[in-house]
Order: sequence, then structure tokens, then C-alpha cells
Amino acid sequence: METLTDPAVIDQMTPIPFRVRSVREELSHTFTLELEPPDGAFEFLPGQFTMVYAFGIGEVPISISSSASQTGTILQTIRRTGAVTHALGRLKSGDYVGIRGPYGTPWPMDDIEGRDLLIIGGGIGLAPLRPAVYHALENRDDYERVVILYGTRTPDDILFEKEQRSWGDRTDLSTLMTVDAADRGWNGAVGVVTRLIGRVGFDPANTTAMVCGPEIMMTVTAERLIEGHSMAPENIYVTMERNMKCAIGVCGHCQFGSKFICTDGAVFPFPEVAGLFDIKGV
Repeated sequence: METLTDPAVIDQMTPIPFRVRSVREELSHTFTLELEPPDGAFEFLPGQFTMVYAFGIGEVPISISSSASQTGTILQTIRRTGAVTHALGRLKSGDYVGIRGPYGTPWPMDDIEGRDLLIIGGGIGLAPLRPAVYHALENRDDYERVVILYGTRTPDDILFEKEQRSWGDRTDLSTLMTVDAADRGWNGAVGVVTRLIGRVGFDPANTTAMVCGPEIMMTVTAERLIEGHSMAPENIYVTMERNMKCAIGVCGHCQFGSKFICTDGAVFPFPEVAGLFDIKGV
């Protein structure tokens, strides 16, 4: 069994410096880094993540939020939650971060061609889903109906709001948004995102759902799709977040029952992890 001191592991855990092209504030607590790879290209699949290193402070796992077809730069959308993410948020154009990856399993974009695609995001959970949206729109003829449902706490917490509005203007997909708590300027839906599912038409037998958000949101959404809309559990995919350290299945920090999020995931068919959500301490 490999250990953290093995030369091959050390090589995999050495970050590569990426230049910061821009830092964009998305929300009061969320920002996006646009990063340039040193060799001019960085290839990944929708749903994969990187380990992002703030030099001298530490690293965190962050899903890639850009299109996989645009390899000249990558976008990493990050919520400020601790010392590392706050340090990353203080970066400026021309600074450098360390990148390892890409890691993890992707959304099954090739396997679901010819099916309806239902994308359901909660809060910052839209960021890991965005590459799947881009892939579907860039290869629109490969999929039947495409539906995007998004929910967040308040209108001020809508992630990628301008882009989501532009998706809503398209005629080749359907989008709906909801907030938990509205203000006077909000004219849209109010309530949890699962309430939107019944407002869109899709063929459960020919639909694949991709879901990302808080664990309770993903569980409730999957149960609603299965029990309320007769979707097969194996056609529902979720992506998990855990305290990853090595990202190559050596350190054990991201173990989730018998699974390692970094190598077995982070994207899972729902049946593989459904039984683990309710186990205390997992």
C-alpha cells in the first residue's frame, strides 16, 4: 500500500503554479478565480475537481466550474469558509496558486446521450454542475430535453445570476429558480428547490438527474424523484464534498463509509451513497 512518503505519491502531491488571470466576486461570500496553466492547456472532465493551494497556508478541494472545452484557462468558484479560502480570495491578477489534479469521477455525459437531462443545484452547488450545463449546451443535439432547477436562500445569494438569466432566454432548455426567503423585489418562486420538480415535464424513464447541494438537499431531492416521479435510483447522480487532503486515496481523510470521495467520487450514482447519508459520524 502506498504511503505519503513514497516518491510516486510525493510527485503526485506536488502542486503546479498557475497564474491568476482574474478574481471575480460572485456574491458577498463567493468568488471565482480564473487561472492560467503554465503549459497553456489543462484538460479535465465535467465534474472533476482540483486541489487549490494558497502558498504558505494550505490547500482545499474545489470543483472546476468552467467548460471542459476551454482548456486555456480554468475557473474555480470558491466560498470563503476558512483560512485557505480567505487567502485565495485576497489574490490579485498576476499572483500564483498551486494546482493539483484534475481528480475524481466526472458526470456521465457520454453515457447519457439521447436522454433527458435534469440538473438540480442548491446554492454554491451550481458551480460543480456548471461544466455539465456547458457540455450539454455545446453538444445540444446529443441530449433530449435539458432542464435546470436552482434554489438558494435569498435573491442576493443567486450564483451566476446573469448567466442563469441568459440560460432562461434560450429556447432549447428550461430553467426555473426559487429562493427560501424572498424580498419585495423578487417575483419568482419561493420555497425549496424540490417544489420546482413538479413544474417541469420530463420522462422519468428516459431522464438522468444530476444533483449538487447540501447533503440533506441531495437526499430529499433524490427521494422526491424516486418516490414522487418514479425515477430509477441509478439514474440519479450526486457529487459529494469532504475534507480531502491527498486527493489520491492515500490519507483517508475523505473516507465516506467504504468509499473514498477523492477516488471513488466525487460524483456517485445515488444508490452507492444513499445508505451512508443517515449514518451518524460518517
